[in-house]
Amino acid sequence: MKTIKYAWLAGLAAASLLLAGSSEAQTNFTGTVTVNQNIPDGNPVGLVSQTTFSGLTGTISSMSLNLDITGGYNGDLYAYLVGPNSTTLVLLNRVGLSSANDFGYSDSGFNITLTNGASDLHFYQAGSYTLSGGQLIGSWAPDGATISPNSAGSAYDGTTAGNFNLFNNTDPNGEWTLFVADLANGGGQSMIVDWSLTIVTDVPEPQTWALMIGGVGALLALRRRKV
Repeated sequence: MKTIKYAWLAGLAAASLLLAGSSEAQTNFTGTVTVNQNIPDGNPVGLVSQTTFSGLTGTISSMSLNLDITGGYNGDLYAYLVGPNSTTLVLLNRVGLSSANDFGYSDSGFNITLTNGASDLHFYQAGSYTLSGGQLIGSWAPDGATISPNSAGSAYDGTTAGNFNLFNNTDPNGEWTLFVADLANGGGQSMIVDWSLTIVTDVPEPQTWALMIGGVGALLALRRRKV
């Protein structure tokens, strides 16, 4: 009978630990940064905008970024996002550059949401797209092209969209950096109006911790009785 009883307790503890690992709640946070600054034309030094998040719980399970840039020449722009743990995602990399286009797309600005699962931003004119006041609008996947923005157009052929999953399971707290540069002269002046990050985190629910503690307690009690 004792063997059966101990096996039952061990099973209960294991089930508790399993539930602890699988039961999570999600939190949703959006932080907006107002910039309203011109991006230096034809200057790789670019423009840096930073914000710091604190007090967020859990680890990142998904993200998206809203970007509002007015004016200029879209094919001139290069941009990336750096997270608190130095993870880097390319957002814009001379959109439209290819073996068939050495200058990129000439539209003026972006008012877009960058998110996983959308169409590739780099080749947005290859499909259906909408401009509003010269700006590209809608939801798009980050450019993601990790090659040098000074590469020839042909180097962009076959590049694939980027993915925010790079940031998954990391701590959202800390400094986030947006870098944007205009790498060609003569396309006009671009300005960053604002940008915002929406971060979804996974957080263990309170009852999950109670189950986990109960499971550990059962294991300890079982061990003491065996001794």
